Amino acid sequence: MILNETYKLSNGMQIPKLGLGTWEIPDEQAAQAVKSAVNLGYRHIDTAQGYENERGVGEGVRTCGIARENIFVTTKLQAFFKTYDEAQKAIDNSLLLSGLDYFDLMIIHAPQPWADFHTDKHFFEGNLEAWRALEEAQTAGKLKAIGVSNFEKIDLENILKNGKVKPVVNQILCHIGNTPFDLIDYCKENNILVEAYSPVAHGEMLKNEKIAEMAARYDVSIPQLCIRYCLQLGTLPLPKTANPEHMKNNAEVDFEISHADMEVLKSVEKIKNYGDFSVFPVFGGKMADDGSCTARDFPHKA
Repeated sequence: MILNETYKLSNGMQIPKLGLGTWEIPDEQAAQAVKSAVNLGYRHIDTAQGYENERGVGEGVRTCGIARENIFVTTKLQAFFKTYDEAQKAIDNSLLLSGLDYFDLMIIHAPQPWADFHTDKHFFEGNLEAWRALEEAQTAGKLKAIGVSNFEKIDLENILKNGKVKPVVNQILCHIGNTPFDLIDYCKENNILVEAYSPVAHGEMLKNEKIAEMAARYDVSIPQLCIRYCLQLGTLPLPKTANPEHMKNNAEVDFEISHADMEVLKSVEKIKNYGDFSVFPVFGGKMADDGSCTARDFPHKA
């Protein structure tokens, strides 16, 4: 069963192969979502300062009935914190807000502030300052591991060449119809685990007839096919949902996609439009200069 399987990180830690993403889950619903997931066997929960639900996630972890050391909890440093002092204060605030003594993993949410996402501004010095704060927090025992998110090769090189600790993960947008193979290969070459967020393309794959036909041939749901695809790439999928039925379905992926079908899935045409969510930088949109656009501006989708 996939929920019992783990990847080994470069620092020797084990991380569950499937995680629960919590983006868009309101803080007041997060604790119950975490407890529902844990009850189904999930042991990996992913949150972020930018999700504004660390308090609820922490409550869920603390009250779920499973020992803290048996749950892998990830959070993310705000993308616009690019000084040592900002990062240091934010790390401590996340611990205080969540009520947790430590995080298993903390990652820089993006190499650029969202208003500058995917521009030629790489904030090399700012990322090294934030990375130094993460390194020190790891040394202090506040964080068990540290990593990055949305980092391209050039951003990773900056950390690898100038940091003291190698990132253990790079969490990126990765799904059928948008698979950055070169970046995945580079991460693998440097023993950096790729975590795949939005493995179902934020719901866009549900509209794809060819994907539906293939899923039917395997007698699985479209999300199951999408999650299995990510797993067979050697990445760690993070499907997000607050719905226990969907959590259960997402974890039932003990089947094998054939080599031929994997090749078909790898060549699916790139998604150009993520619907309402295209406004978000990770889906090709542009954030306001103050980074004010948040998930709360849109209706919740389980």
